[in-house]
Amino acid sequence: MPANHTSSEALQSDACYLAMKTHDARFDGSFFTAVTSTGIYCRPVCRVKLPRRENCRFFRHAAQAEAAGFRPCLRCRPELAPRAASWSTEDASRILALQAARLIDEPDAWSEDGPGAAQIAARLGVSDRHLRRIFEVQFGVSPLQYLQTRRLLAAKQLIADTRLPMTQVALASGFASVRRFNAAFLEHYGLNPSALRRAGGGSASGEDKAIEVRLGFRPPYDANAMLGFFARRALRGVEVVSTADGKEPAKGSTPVYTKLTRTLRIQHGGQAHAGWLQLRFDLEREQMLLSVSDSLAAVLPIVISRARALFDLDAEPMAINAALHAAFPHGDGLRVPGAVDGFELAVRAVLGQQITVAAARTLGSRLVEAFGEPLATPVEGLNRLFPTPAAIAAASGDELGRLGIVRQRQTALHAIASEVAAGKLALHAGADVPSTIAALQELPGIGAWTAQYIAMRALRWPDAFPAGDVALQKALGVTTARAASEASLAWQPWRSYAVLRAWHAPAAASSPSSSPPASDAGSLPITTAGVAA
Repeated sequence: MPANHTSSEALQSDACYLAMKTHDARFDGSFFTAVTSTGIYCRPVCRVKLPRRENCRFFRHAAQAEAAGFRPCLRCRPELAPRAASWSTEDASRILALQAARLIDEPDAWSEDGPGAAQIAARLGVSDRHLRRIFEVQFGVSPLQYLQTRRLLAAKQLIADTRLPMTQVALASGFASVRRFNAAFLEHYGLNPSALRRAGGGSASGEDKAIEVRLGFRPPYDANAMLGFFARRALRGVEVVSTADGKEPAKGSTPVYTKLTRTLRIQHGGQAHAGWLQLRFDLEREQMLLSVSDSLAAVLPIVISRARALFDLDAEPMAINAALHAAFPHGDGLRVPGAVDGFELAVRAVLGQQITVAAARTLGSRLVEAFGEPLATPVEGLNRLFPTPAAIAAASGDELGRLGIVRQRQTALHAIASEVAAGKLALHAGADVPSTIAALQELPGIGAWTAQYIAMRALRWPDAFPAGDVALQKALGVTTARAASEASLAWQPWRSYAVLRAWHAPAAASSPSSSPPASDAGSLPITTAGVAA
């Protein structure tokens, strides 16, 4: 199916029908099938009886199916499908429309009536009318219709998977009132929200209640590689990555990891929400199971969005592998690790400059112990939150120095923390990538390598490329950043994935992983010790 067409007519209908017939999970979220005889639309993986070909209409986006009058399937649940995350490097109008959709998809922006077209247009530097025009050309619906579908599907997931009160579901999904929520649900789905409530939604464990939801992804997915990445970087008190036998892996062995549990703080609507989340894979169903503490219930859509970003669940492997498989045949299941908090990732990136993964992990754990707030959880070893920007900005040089953080890193940490605390620097997937990279590089101790690394993981930019990375250059067989950049042009717009594959390539496995150039780290000597963030 061509990625540069979005209307139902532009989709290759026969290919869509074949994918639906075989329940091919690689196409999950790439299109939706609406059945005219039932008035319902489904994911390609739906296990209901195959409809007749002449009764099927195919849509790129759920919003298009709903705008055409179809309701979501209650069995396959379209809200579980991974998002369509297409990228382009050529068509300016397409790029603008995709960036607008990216802003709408960020639930951090959901307040009151949510991000309206006028606000998004102002953010992108175009007129409201121009935005609506290019958005409708790209997606077949207006920005408001797109946002409404996102809200309704988010609410539908909370209703089906949790026992949250309807008032809380409405507010968490971005509706200003229960009345508006009920009216929108009735208008779009012809149902009262309570009719979708499942008897077994939600769960409780011990004294600390846990909310459980499912998140879909497209195969192939190397789950153990992703969990292993986080295990090697887990900070004491903040993260715990468990193995199948519950023991520390022996040196030189390849452990089997089962789940990641960590603490999290979310600032939203003028309030701070703190708790914990746990993520584990259900590979047979191409899903991830997310458990969230009850204390984060009010911001559950934001938690879901950040969990998806952390494990890169919205990646489109077919498009990525088509561009990278010839150069990196062993990395088709790799994803780009994300972050649940952009500021935390930026701090860890600075701490990881020029040192080993183990050393950066030690510094990060000390920082958490010194400045992180305590948090009670039911998980052993999980007892602190990552420090806030305000806490690090207020930390003295002597306090940071006693942790082993050298002066150059202290300056960079203070600069980033001050900018984020003041609201001048946004480090999340909805941020403008070029301007954020430029703003980062204006800060002391932040060079191109660190800025690109933050863009790759915190901003979720699939085309980030830290060309000065020593191990990356070695894997590509070049010796300069310019040569690495020239070699990478064929991999646009998926160079972030090329970087991960180069770091994991068999030829590079015996050598240290990665290191930023000295411009990112003051005058410290260059080592090839590994990406420590």
